[in-house]
Amino acid sequence: MNLSYAKQVLETALICAQQPLPLRDLRTLFADEVGADTVRELLQQLQQEWIPRGVELVCVASGWRFQSRPEMRMYLDRLNPEKPPRYTRATLETLAIIAYRQPVTRGDMEDIRGVTISSLLLKQLEDRGWVEVIGHRDAPGRPALYATTKQFLDDLGLASLDELPLLENPVQQVPDMESLALAQAFAIAEGAPSSDPVETATGEGQLEIALEDTAAQQSIPTNGQFEPH
Repeated sequence: MNLSYAKQVLETALICAQQPLPLRDLRTLFADEVGADTVRELLQQLQQEWIPRGVELVCVASGWRFQSRPEMRMYLDRLNPEKPPRYTRATLETLAIIAYRQPVTRGDMEDIRGVTISSLLLKQLEDRGWVEVIGHRDAPGRPALYATTKQFLDDLGLASLDELPLLENPVQQVPDMESLALAQAFAIAEGAPSSDPVETATGEGQLEIALEDTAAQQSIPTNGQFEPH
């Protein structure tokens, strides 16, 4: 197959897709006539070609997708003035603990936060698709082990957990900075204003910039309109 035409097919499929497309699905476009390495190379070429535009091609946990660039969001929000749901600091800090310490039990989270965590809070995170039970600890009562999902990574625009904001002291026992970091990331991703500045030993504001770079943006569904994730 002509590679120029194959790239056009990839571009069309990605623009029209409602969800990120993994490499295996993209290969089915060509009935496996185009190898995985070639598809990756074509995707990288598309990434370069879209650099000067307001939309970018990115690879997230679930696959490849087109999404608006961060600097376009303030304009796109005017088309959809309805505010997204806001989450409490307790919810976001609990999510941060799961993200950085997974797999963890409810008891682990309560030990770290120093307060009781309600079942409703965890259910809210599960219903949002950000966390899930992946097993049970071999301990009395066999408590459930919680971990983050691919949807969690997709909504932050990340390909893997390795891309979470780095911490100055990743081995500390109480992740106060982790909680603040991910809470601010999700405040940005959900469109909620952040009320607490984040400071680290590496310099005030540097972590905020890193979080803004990883915050989820909008992708293009088949109807051609921008839709927040």
